[in-house]
Amino acid sequence: MDNPNPNALRRSLLIAGSTLALAPRLAFAQAKYPSRPVDFIVPWGAGGGADQLARRLGSLIEKDLGVSLPILNIAGATGNTGMTKLLSAPADGHSMAVFIADTLGTLAGGAGRYKLSDLAPLGIMIRQPSGLFVKADAKWKTFDELLAEAKTREIKVGITGFGGPDEMHVVKFNEQGAKFRPVPFAKPGERYSSVLGGHADVVIEQAGDVRSFLDSKQMRPILFYAEQPQVGYEDIALAKKYGVTLAISQFRAIVMRAGTDPKQLAVMAAAMDKAAHSPEFRKYLADELAFADSYIPAAKAGPFMAEQLALIDANMPKKS
Repeated sequence: MDNPNPNALRRSLLIAGSTLALAPRLAFAQAKYPSRPVDFIVPWGAGGGADQLARRLGSLIEKDLGVSLPILNIAGATGNTGMTKLLSAPADGHSMAVFIADTLGTLAGGAGRYKLSDLAPLGIMIRQPSGLFVKADAKWKTFDELLAEAKTREIKVGITGFGGPDEMHVVKFNEQGAKFRPVPFAKPGERYSSVLGGHADVVIEQAGDVRSFLDSKQMRPILFYAEQPQVGYEDIALAKKYGVTLAISQFRAIVMRAGTDPKQLAVMAAAMDKAAHSPEFRKYLADELAFADSYIPAAKAGPFMAEQLALIDANMPKKS
């Protein structure tokens, strides 16, 4: 056998050594995630609960992630216009969205253009009971008075959109002879002003989302859909008193596209977990009058949403 060329052998060893030295740095460069800004899609207009959640979370996790999270408000179709934006983007870990109970409701009965399995949840961040709110000087002092009038004439109720829990909660009373007519307003500001401006008689919302109107005495609650009294408004009647036991909490989750690299999902889920346990986020939940145990981590968020979808399926409005 021929003897190897000493110079060639030396060069080969130098190249091999250089490659091994570079390997850790190359692996680190490839593992860097996120490597650029992550679009944070809010499928609703600015100023509402979903928007507030995104901005609060963004401020808490941007520093840890080392990138910015630009907020993209894309309202329409009960949140599905924004979800279409998420699902049409690459599953590369650089797009995520707020996904709420109202949007989940549009998937009931298999009617949606996508399935729950198309989403990868990073965590349920906030859960709040829904309630009916009227203008502070409305003539109805109690829900008994409102319900009595709703059985004699049409009462317009501002909702986020058709097909979701908002509509389901409202029309449950129509099964008892009431004439509540849901009217959709995709933008939160329009929904709130619909009651203040007289374009709707009532609005269904969460107390925390309209807290500024409650604190300024422009609105007041008249009913809550919940198992337990709403914190801060314990004297307000619950729907179950009137035979309506449906009480789907308004949850807001953060999701990515299914098919995203599990390692990337783990990084983002960990960021959500850290934010959820921070003093700042706990204060946010208290300020929003939300459940103190709102947070559900990524591993349990999928089963939770599946259970909620089953509950919505079972309570879909009856076709006339």
